[in-house]
This record gives sequence, structure tokens and C-alpha cells, in this order.
Amino acid sequence: MTRPAAAPSSTRLTRLPSGLTVVTDSMPHLRTASIQVTFGVGGRDERPDEHGISHLLEHMAFKGTTKRTPRGLAEEIEAVGGDLNASTASENTSYFAKVLAEDLPVGLDILSDILTDPQFHPEELVKEKNVIVQEIGAAEDDPDDVVTDQFIASAFPDQPLGRSILGTPKAVRSATPDKLRAYMGRSYRAPKAVVTAAGAVDHDRVVEAVAEKFAKLDGEVPPDVEPGVYKGGGATIARPLEQTNLVFGYEGMSYRDPDIYAVGVFNNLLGGGLSSRLFQDVREDKGLCYEIHSFHWSYGDTGIFGISAGTDPGDAVELMKLTMDVLHATVDGATEAEVGRAKAQMKVGLLGALESSSARTDQMARQVLAFGRTFDLEEIAAKIDAVTVEDARAAGARLVRSSPMTFAAIGPKRGLDKVAKLAEQFRST
Repeated sequence: MTRPAAAPSSTRLTRLPSGLTVVTDSMPHLRTASIQVTFGVGGRDERPDEHGISHLLEHMAFKGTTKRTPRGLAEEIEAVGGDLNASTASENTSYFAKVLAEDLPVGLDILSDILTDPQFHPEELVKEKNVIVQEIGAAEDDPDDVVTDQFIASAFPDQPLGRSILGTPKAVRSATPDKLRAYMGRSYRAPKAVVTAAGAVDHDRVVEAVAEKFAKLDGEVPPDVEPGVYKGGGATIARPLEQTNLVFGYEGMSYRDPDIYAVGVFNNLLGGGLSSRLFQDVREDKGLCYEIHSFHWSYGDTGIFGISAGTDPGDAVELMKLTMDVLHATVDGATEAEVGRAKAQMKVGLLGALESSSARTDQMARQVLAFGRTFDLEEIAAKIDAVTVEDARAAGARLVRSSPMTFAAIGPKRGLDKVAKLAEQFRST
């Protein structure tokens, strides 16, 4: 079948002499603009005595600069109807603003100010450490968060990649202004930074403004991160809950792996939607859970694949047995129709990013940090379309047959030992 001619790309990329990259996507049908500053550093870049500092630094960036108070920052962005926020992950930290097109200079000025001139006032640090300790407490109250964190910790034990982004109360409370400055100076550097803007934006004007506003960013490359080494393991956490939450899986693939699109298709058809095998066979046919899904998270050098579900404690063993049966049956018997549906889901998700300027800025930043360039929709769609049934099955087989299982469960003590014993049987085979 002949593909229609690709539309001219609306994306432009400029690398400044410092190494900082500026990427824009003009979306002229919009009257708003999103701008994001992303550093290719996160939880993986923390030293043992810095656990949680990436997330704490993200919070402290909004706590005052030489010319703006914390309240002043909030009032200034909201005075133009804008939104200001940030997020921290294992491999990147992002700061973003969304404003009306004519107010893009305001958003950019605020972002540059908090990232090049944060003050880390001791009294603000004390307050924000308390806020994050409360955030950690809230996560500890969520069984899904707890079991997922334990799953990652068991897969990558005693490594930065296996640690929670939030840190621990003890680690957070040990942070000082000097520690924050040292981490920021070591990590927030121009060669690992990308400024992305999408919506009603003009590339040349954005580049000019970024070159001026971020002139203070250091041009040295941050040190390399510790490689992620998947080991696998198992853990159970006894709590007086109504349900048992389970997560189990295997080592995944780096986003640089040539099979990454095939594993995406496999993951979608296994547990990515209402027509997926896990949802239909475990939830709909057997009624063993309310929600079940699979996931695949990629990093620069490794990945993690898993299945997550919550069920009645008495049904946990049956759910796990059935889920493993479904997993292996999918590896051996994924069909043409299932692969077609999975590919359609992936392309709709991809297209969704083009309908939101903020989603587009995040997508472009991740692509540039990972590959040094952006990808056109047609290029990605072609890679998805190229995945065959055989490719999807092979990717699934590679996931489940090339590494030991990792398992984590949280729930009432009754029945937890049986689930752990079953998981160990699967691990040994």
C-alpha cells in the first residue's frame, strides 16, 4: 500500500554553543504555548547520601529567587492565567509552564530564574522537607505505590535505579542548602538540558530568549550514572488490607533496543486495554480482580516489564496461576488481530501527543535526550506498522525467558505465604 506523502515537519532544533538544545514545534491552530526545561538527570544520578535530592530540588526551585518570593512566583504566573509545575523521574527532571502565546516571555523568564538563581532559603527548606515527608507518608498509605516501589527495589537491589524517587524521611531531612547547590552544580548542566516549546511559538525568538536567559548554565557534561543491573528477587509486605496487591515481571528493554516497538505491541495486546488478554481472561471471564494491566518501562540501559493486579486474598494464588498461563499463552499464540489492535492503540496514543502542546514538549524533550533528535509521526508510525506477529511473540519470549522473575505482594498475612511460595516456584523455572 502506498503511504501518503509526509507533511513538512513543523519541528525545528538548534544547539547552542554551550551544548543546550532548543526544540520547538509550531502549532499555529493554538493560541497557547507550552515551554519545558528538561535535564537528563534524576534519581539515578543521586549518590548514596543524596537519596531523594532530585525531587527535593524540584520542589525547592519554586521557593524563591533573588528577585522573586515563593508567593510572588505563584502570583506572577497566575496573573497571566498560566500554569507552572515540575516532575522528577529516574532519568530526567522537568520544569514546565503553559501560558497564552503573548505571555511566553513571562513563562520563560520565570523558568530561567528558578533554574539559574534559586536561593534555597533555610527556612523554606525546612518547610519543604516537611511537605515531602508528608508526601512520602501518603505514598506509604497507598498499597499500589508501596508494592510497585518494592517490585522495582527487588528488581534492582542496592542501586540508584531501584530506589524510590521520593527518598526516605531520614534522607530528606538530612538535606542542606549546600547539598542542594552541590547536586545542582554537578547535574544541571547545558549539555544535558533541553528546552522545548510547542504551540503558538516562533523558533528563532525562542532560541534568542533561551540563549540569553540560560547563559549561566555550565557547559560541562555531568558524570555518568551507575549502570542498572537487573537481578530479580521477591518480597512480601504484610498489612491488614482488604485486598492483596501483586506485581511480578522480568527485565525489560532499553528504549535504545531495536525490539522496543515489538515489545510495546506485545505489552499492549497482553494488558493494555479492554480487549487485552489479561483483562478479558482474568477480569472478565473469571472475575478475579477489578483491575489488571501490564507495563513496560524503559531506561537508557535496561528496562522493567511487569503485571500488576489487586484481588481478594483468597483468590491471589488462582489469579497468579491464571495470569502466568495467559502470559505464556500470549507469547506462544498472539494473533494477527490482536497485533493489529495493539498497533492501533499505540498510534492513537502517539497522535494524542500532537493534540496537546504540553504533551508535545515532553515527548520532544525525551526524544532529544535519548537519541539527540526528534522523530516525525510518520517515522514512528512506520516502525509500529512494521511489527509482525512473529516480532511480537519473539519480544514476549525474550521478556519472560531471559531473566529471573521479580515478585512483590502486599496484603493481609493470610495467604501471603502461599503466593510467595508460588512465585518462588515460577522464579526457579
